[in-house]
Amino acid sequence: MNPLIIVTGGTKGIGRAIADRFVAEGFDAVICARSVDGIQGENLLPVAADLSTRDGVNVLLDYTQSLNRPVEVLVNNTGVFQPGQIHNEAEGTFELLMNTNVASAYHLSRGLVGGMISRRQGHIFMMCSTASITPYTNGGSYCISKFALLGMSRVLREELKPHGVKVTAILPGATLTASWEGSDLPEERFMKPEDVANSAWAAYSLSKSAVVEEILIRPQLGDI
Repeated sequence: MNPLIIVTGGTKGIGRAIADRFVAEGFDAVICARSVDGIQGENLLPVAADLSTRDGVNVLLDYTQSLNRPVEVLVNNTGVFQPGQIHNEAEGTFELLMNTNVASAYHLSRGLVGGMISRRQGHIFMMCSTASITPYTNGGSYCISKFALLGMSRVLREELKPHGVKVTAILPGATLTASWEGSDLPEERFMKPEDVANSAWAAYSLSKSAVVEEILIRPQLGDI
């Protein structure tokens, strides 16, 4: 039986690149997003769920439990970006970003880590951002959520050290995904989603006695 990876926000961009990379290495991939139209493949298991809600998280957890298979890797990649400033962003922006970018990862990790602990094996990836360490004027609640996600990654890493479960935070800079559509910057100014996916695979591939705690990856010419 193939090992199993769960990738949230896995239908496009970085999430899809990670799913494809692990599938190429022999994994089956549960891919979760609000819409999974067009996701087909022998090793792809699509699940439609809105992870900004607790009910949506439970849909994914229930589906995973129905597979009756151990989860080897969890990639908490689902996220949303809305520009704005704390003092003037729209009412509800904070709640939406915190629920989508942070609470989903919290509840999914809690729901799946028990099996990893009992097997003393597993790897959790948190898709943070350079916005987790570098605040910027139009970042508002997005920066808050990404700072929080990095904090959660570090706490979870400490908790799971004695249980043989690895936790890696990935902090990518500007990556050429749909969120940058319409930009007039040249493609070579951005990283590729595959760069992040290859970094995740490299971290996973280490021996049991080593863990990459954080991966900070930026475009060669720096932040945009």
